[in-house]
Amino acid sequence: MEYLTEEEPPAHKILFTGLDFAGKSSIIQVLKREFSKIAKIQPTKGAHRRVFTLLDREVSEWDLGGQKTYRISYLKNPTKFFDDTEIAIYVIDVRNDERIDEAISYLKDVVDQFKKLKIDPPINVFFHKCDPSLVRSSHDILNNIINELRERIQKIVKYEPIHFFQTSIYDTYSLMNAMSQILLELYPKSQLLQKTIEEFAKKLNCEGLMIIDDNTLVIGAHYENDEAKQLLTKSIGYFLTLNDNFLEMGLGEQEDQFLIHKLGKYFLFKQFNIRGSVQPYYALILKSHNPFDLYFIKKEYSMFINVLNEIISK
Repeated sequence: MEYLTEEEPPAHKILFTGLDFAGKSSIIQVLKREFSKIAKIQPTKGAHRRVFTLLDREVSEWDLGGQKTYRISYLKNPTKFFDDTEIAIYVIDVRNDERIDEAISYLKDVVDQFKKLKIDPPINVFFHKCDPSLVRSSHDILNNIINELRERIQKIVKYEPIHFFQTSIYDTYSLMNAMSQILLELYPKSQLLQKTIEEFAKKLNCEGLMIIDDNTLVIGAHYENDEAKQLLTKSIGYFLTLNDNFLEMGLGEQEDQFLIHKLGKYFLFKQFNIRGSVQPYYALILKSHNPFDLYFIKKEYSMFINVLNEIISK
């Protein structure tokens, strides 16, 4: 028998569930930056489990296939599939009107199992497939649909806490932002990390700074204004993909940072490591002028990384 010590806390359990074809597996592939696999995705068969590291803790991610046969089996064996859930993510395809009632009904079934197991994980409902093209062409209609869905869910499911997000695989940041908000709730030092990032951004006199881990989660960010936020959030997917492409070509060792001048701004994307972690972290910095001083901030940057090391590795 294996015993857990204080130094080896159990992995956090995150539950991904919903109907088949809602988009659960596609969301996971986007967060893993495995875009080429999305077009080939078939409905998940049974339950798939993936373990990854969030800062200094392991997270166990359960992706439950949404076909009716599997849903019945989960509900018959709730201890195996639902027990110990710390966070639940429920994905609804907002474009499939014909299955909305079925989706809400199954969400209620999941909540009933939580109640029987005497657990109360926060539920995060993803109103998924809110693609940018749909948002642009039917903004008001989409808002009305989502507002109505929120009211129906709150009335029928009757559960707290429950949070709502609009997501799309064609808007990578919508997923990064949602997952970051959700998962960082598990991490007690997230506020200290955020404060440290804000102080470093101000010290560098930059308009924006994002710190991202290799799971495409935003660990913390600081923006001077909405323009900086828009530029960074729309650019982060590009830089992560660019970095992945360099790694695939075997150029990761030679190029651990990129400096790009675009739209009158300078973007610096830089990789760094945290002590004891095998996964890299990334910083994306936005400045309007004096780009070359970004290459001469080694002292300040090293101090910043040292502080992050102290926070994360303890």
